[in-house]
Amino acid sequence: MSAETAGAHGPTAGEYIQHHLQHLQKDFSFQSVKQTSIVDFSLFNFDSLFFSVVLGFFGCLVLWMAARKATSGVPGRFQAAVEILSEMVENQAKGVIHNAKSRKLISPLALTVFVWIFLMNAMDMLPVDLIPQFWHTAGPALGFKDYMRVVPTADLSTTLGLSCSVLFVCLVYNIKIKGLGGWAHELIAAPFGDHWALYPVNFLMQMIEYLAKTVSHGMRLFGNMFAGELVFMLIALMGGGWALSATGIGLAIGHVVAGTVWTLFHILVITLQAFIFMMLTLIYTGQAHDAH
Repeated sequence: MSAETAGAHGPTAGEYIQHHLQHLQKDFSFQSVKQTSIVDFSLFNFDSLFFSVVLGFFGCLVLWMAARKATSGVPGRFQAAVEILSEMVENQAKGVIHNAKSRKLISPLALTVFVWIFLMNAMDMLPVDLIPQFWHTAGPALGFKDYMRVVPTADLSTTLGLSCSVLFVCLVYNIKIKGLGGWAHELIAAPFGDHWALYPVNFLMQMIEYLAKTVSHGMRLFGNMFAGELVFMLIALMGGGWALSATGIGLAIGHVVAGTVWTLFHILVITLQAFIFMMLTLIYTGQAHDAH
């Protein structure tokens, strides 16, 4: 099929999904660097970066407004909702982290993680073509490619970045609580025992554990959100096949019914995934306080 014919009849289902799975990228590297670099780090997913930053600021703004307007009297609905959420996170933190001083930082961190990831996940609730259709006109006019993905947590680089940040916090608390020497000794003395012959095995097991926890932490969130995004794309294809025929009308009705059902179910998914990521953050930082 020629390009003109494909453009006249619109993209196929495969082309539609492939287009919507492409990230907005722009290469800022120099040509000489590109030729000599083994791994090209010059490509950034600007759509994921943009929406992550915007939603992060929005989440912090919401929490700041709740704290600023908090009163000692009868709280309003907004204040009550934020207080319930804060108390839930604090109670979960108390069950995992027994150091009250550490909770002063980790509890707000966990609350921020929950709100931020929930907001990023919630972008999946927007119609698939709403923002990309706007970008279809604005993007090329600004010199960018006609690609746009609005769910940052459906991008592996975002979720692994979050999990690596949690790993960094865990390493900081390992050193802060146990001391550099104490943590270094733990790396070679646990889990099989403090014996020189077991030091290499213990160290290898510790490295595998840190790697496995970090990768699984990010992959779990990415896998669920990527799958949800893909289902929404498939449902959108049903709406694109409507016509004044029995099959076309059936696809249009199926599009509305399936989209509504999946959206309602997805509300639970995005909330649950934010909660799981938050809980694992608390658990991993709590383990950094435990001595083996």
